Amino acid sequence: MKRARNLFLSLIFGIGLMFMGTWGYMIIEGWNFIDALFMTVTTLSTVGYSEVQKLTDAGRLFSMALILVGVGYFFYVAGAVVQFTLEGQIRNILGRRRLEKRIERLKKHYIICGYGRIGRILCRNVRQKPMDVVVIEKDKELVPLMEEDAVLYITGDASEEANLLKAGIKTAKGLVAALSSDADNVFLVLTARQLNPKLFILARATADGSKAKLKAAGADVVESPYDIGAATMAHRIVRPTVSGFLDLALAYKGTDIKMEEIPVSPDSELVNVMLKDSGIRQKYDLIIIAVKSASGRMLFNPSFETTLGAGDTVIALGKEANLQLLEKVLNPKR
Repeated sequence: MKRARNLFLSLIFGIGLMFMGTWGYMIIEGWNFIDALFMTVTTLSTVGYSEVQKLTDAGRLFSMALILVGVGYFFYVAGAVVQFTLEGQIRNILGRRRLEKRIERLKKHYIICGYGRIGRILCRNVRQKPMDVVVIEKDKELVPLMEEDAVLYITGDASEEANLLKAGIKTAKGLVAALSSDADNVFLVLTARQLNPKLFILARATADGSKAKLKAAGADVVESPYDIGAATMAHRIVRPTVSGFLDLALAYKGTDIKMEEIPVSPDSELVNVMLKDSGIRQKYDLIIIAVKSASGRMLFNPSFETTLGAGDTVIALGKEANLQLLEKVLNPKR
């Protein structure tokens, strides 16, 4: 900002210098405006044209002063422009390097490929958890938007192995293929699955026929934003109260009530403890909606004699602060 201001002031000073030179020749030599302006331009630019008219001694002294001031001014402007350009490039290089260093240190993060309308909303909601996220986007026009949102990003084609490796796909926990076309998402899923066979992959599908292809390519879950949107609109008509409850439980902002899933760590003091003896209801004022066992079996509305085991996942409903307290107990080393 300061460098841009200096350049602006230099431009104003240059215009003022032209005005003062023209005015000086008109006053000292009595020339008309065009002759005075021409003499000022040729003097300041030091092109060496002959004098418009014969100069008096006073005019010659004025010309020498104008040359000294003008040459110094142009050297200053040239230096400021070079400095502005080089510092901007160096700043971009250093900023990019710092960004890459931060990405290299990430583990168990999520890679979101595509920062369009869906990708941006998805990224914003995932970071509310909070979770570490890296975005890969090839449209350079979206770079200011990603910088405004303060997300870690890589510019380039998400389906290229080099960019996926830069995003840390080897150590990532999951990847979201949210590119604009189904064909691009299929190729991206194939590449990502080859680079990390254990990676969780969520893919976006536009056409119904692409869902099977994305599954075959290696996607764990395939979602269609259009199907989800239509189903949500239908629920608001058929089950408005249920939809309102889900909005309340799953909203990230605007309410203190949340529904959360919390894994049970082997280090938790509640491992092999029945719900009736866990004190979850009494201490944290939470409702246990379901318990998913380590084998994947989902137990809805578990009884008070249900025993929590290592690797289980507890789905609880209540105030966010109380959910955070329960998370510290169930997963103390997280």
